Amino acid sequence: MFSTTKDFIGKPAPANYVAGLGRGATGFTTRSDIGPAREPQEPTEAQKAAAIKKAEEDDDDERFQDPDNEVGLFSGAPYEEDDEEADKVWEMIDAKMDERRKARREAREKEELEKYRSERPKISQQFADIKRTLSTVNEDAWNAIPEAGNLTGKAKRKQPKMDRFTPVPDSVLAASKEKNQLANTIDATDQSLGGIATPSLDSGMMTDFKQIGEARDKVLGLKLDQLSDSVSGKTNIDPKGYLTDLNSVVLKSDAEIGDLKKARLLLNSVITTNPKHAPGWIAAARLEEVAGKIGTARTIIAKGCDECPKNEDIWLEAARLNTKDNAKIILANAVRHIPHSVKIWLKAVDLETEPNAQKRVLRRALEFIPNSLKLWRAAVNMEDNPADAKVLLSRAVELVPLSVELWLALARLESYANAKKVLNNARKSIPTSHEIWIAAARLEEQQGNEKMVETIIQRAVSVLSESGTVMDRDQWLVEAESCEKTGAIGTCQIIIRATIGLGIEDEDRKKTWMDDAESCIAHGSIECARAIYAHALKVFPEKKSIWRRAAYLEKGHGTKESLEELLQRAVKYCPQAEVLWLMGAKERWLFGDVEGARAIIHQAFTANPNSEQIWLAAVKLESENDEPERAQTLLKNAREKSGTERVWMKSAVFERQLRNFETALSLLDEALAKYPTFDKLWMIKSQIEDMDLNNQAKARETLNKGVKACPKSVTLWILLARLEEKSGMLVKSRSTLEKARYTNPKTAELWVEAIRIENRANNVNAARNLAAKALQECPTSSLLWSEIIYMEPRAQRKSKSVDALKKCEQDPLIVTAVARLFWTERKIDKARDWFQKAAKIDSDQGDVYAWWYRFELQHGSEEQQKFVVEKCIAAEPHHGERWQAVAKNIYNFGKKTDEILKLVAGSLEGQ
Repeated sequence: MFSTTKDFIGKPAPANYVAGLGRGATGFTTRSDIGPAREPQEPTEAQKAAAIKKAEEDDDDERFQDPDNEVGLFSGAPYEEDDEEADKVWEMIDAKMDERRKARREAREKEELEKYRSERPKISQQFADIKRTLSTVNEDAWNAIPEAGNLTGKAKRKQPKMDRFTPVPDSVLAASKEKNQLANTIDATDQSLGGIATPSLDSGMMTDFKQIGEARDKVLGLKLDQLSDSVSGKTNIDPKGYLTDLNSVVLKSDAEIGDLKKARLLLNSVITTNPKHAPGWIAAARLEEVAGKIGTARTIIAKGCDECPKNEDIWLEAARLNTKDNAKIILANAVRHIPHSVKIWLKAVDLETEPNAQKRVLRRALEFIPNSLKLWRAAVNMEDNPADAKVLLSRAVELVPLSVELWLALARLESYANAKKVLNNARKSIPTSHEIWIAAARLEEQQGNEKMVETIIQRAVSVLSESGTVMDRDQWLVEAESCEKTGAIGTCQIIIRATIGLGIEDEDRKKTWMDDAESCIAHGSIECARAIYAHALKVFPEKKSIWRRAAYLEKGHGTKESLEELLQRAVKYCPQAEVLWLMGAKERWLFGDVEGARAIIHQAFTANPNSEQIWLAAVKLESENDEPERAQTLLKNAREKSGTERVWMKSAVFERQLRNFETALSLLDEALAKYPTFDKLWMIKSQIEDMDLNNQAKARETLNKGVKACPKSVTLWILLARLEEKSGMLVKSRSTLEKARYTNPKTAELWVEAIRIENRANNVNAARNLAAKALQECPTSSLLWSEIIYMEPRAQRKSKSVDALKKCEQDPLIVTAVARLFWTERKIDKARDWFQKAAKIDSDQGDVYAWWYRFELQHGSEEQQKFVVEKCIAAEPHHGERWQAVAKNIYNFGKKTDEILKLVAGSLEGQ
């Protein structure tokens, strides 16, 4: 109740303050304040001589120190030049001895320190990942953190303090004793007549405890009677769930009770000063409801209904607070005061349980409010018989002629002829409604009148624009998508043809239409996208990009016939578009029609006689169908007619696949004489010499010539470094990569290869030093960050991954690395989500699918594994460090995408 800390504690004393002076305390003097009792005497001569001798002996205060320390036996001797020279000589000797093993000692100490820190990381490192999560704490969560308490003297405060007891005066005890006594005599001066009126015969001295007990039993019986049901005679208390119900009882604290009292006072003041204010009565009733006094709440809201009978909200609140039967009576009283309130009538309908009773209430409501759309809608929805609903709608459109919804509902229930009449009347009543025009077009489409549909839509566009109704192309697109979802495909396509060009400049048409088609595909409106492409191809028939987009749409969502028909039209308008010819040939080949694919390629040769892509496509077709002789003949003709560097490279690769290594080398020598700067020729030649012929010396010579001819080819430098490492010349491999980095600065691939070489040689410190230098030169390389993340200790990988995400946002390699981190932490759902995110970012990255498939092999079901394989087959990835290494291996020639995926997943290590 009272604070134990005085307010003057810790404050400076006022001026001239003397402690105890106010209560009469006086100071006293001791002998120490006065001094010794005797007078001081002069020392004798003997005492003076002894003091001088003692002072001479105490000239060295540090003579008791350790003689092996800085001060020696001869520290008091004079310090001359030869002593200084000798000290310098010894210092030089000590320095030389320290330098002998300084590098080894520092390396050992550094290694021990790193080992100690890895085994026992600092507190800041252990909680680094937890600290980062503080960035996600919002303001409400931060404010909810409790304040730090004052823990000073906590144990001392818990101990009970010594109480002070003061003796109670005798007068207080005597007064208390007299207060508890009973007086049997009456003073004559108590009344003016000298007597007293006795109210009953009992003297009051005897208390009847039996009557008190009976009264208590009566009160308890009344409470139990209140809990019972007077109609059914069954109690409302569930004996089995009684204890469970007790758990739902909300116990209010003192603060909440105090708040309720304050709110009750404020609201009482509101309804007293302004009794016609309905929100005040509602708030007061809800306050009592929250306080658990439902009876008081009903009383208050009843008074509010009396004070504010024209307010519909207060009647609705009264109905909510009461039982269903009482609510019906309340709403019946409400409609007498407010007969035009739609809310009250709809609430009355909800309270009825029988459909016939609900219909009666709605029809009674429509007598008072015949132009209410909500009441008509509710009444129509209540009708199960279409004939009755038609009668209601016929009356409804007469009373609410501006409701498009009612007109369209009536038209749907009528026959074709009557529906046309209804829609014509609706168009006259609401000339600015586009929904009515679209409904008329859909009606004609259902009857198969396609020409009439186009006429109606074109007329709708012109009439609406003349009437001033603003309908831009985006709104028409939304209506077209809505028609597609309801099955009106013809109306959808005609709307797009009639409105797709509204409000667009000629130079913006192609880009805008392509964006619209992509948006429709994203919304699942394939027919709308097909109609947009069809219209765009009519306007731009020679744009091969539009043909290609339309072909991809048909490939993904159309049929074989529709795709073939589209590609045939495409090559007629764009015969020089090689990609369209190749798409047609590939689709024929995928469906097993090899002769048809050959025929398409033959037609493509006629249109593009020296096309490199078509030559190579013809070779691939023959090689995939086990026709090596025909493929060799095609390649020979391609070298003679086209003779590009890719044709020479494919020729050498094909001969290598057939194990004709000498033929492949001769082709490569001939190709290098023509194209010495094409680095892939050098790579293939070195691989044949190293892997197939096992001639490392020849491969080294080839790669050295290659890096001289193509110094900017990073892959050639890496292959040369790997060859040197494979030969056991690690120093030469390092120097090769240093030359490569000097020639190609800021190239992350070279840094990553150098780091991997050091890791393979177990030079962890050198690898970390290289990683630090690499990050300074290539701070945004995802390949480098993904390598560095897994070089860190497990506790620091998460923080490193956060840094990588900041530097390389939306990169598939970094997202895959984060997914692998969740995998190692057994957060399966998060890992799967991040793998899916990586595949969405770049579907051409094969390594993402390989890691994802490996993850599903360990933690997923057969359906999930099949899902990853299907995604990979649909994407047909071509990039990825691990993916290309497996896919371009000659031993994997001819294997399908799913087989390559499983091989790559099997070659991965770790998680």
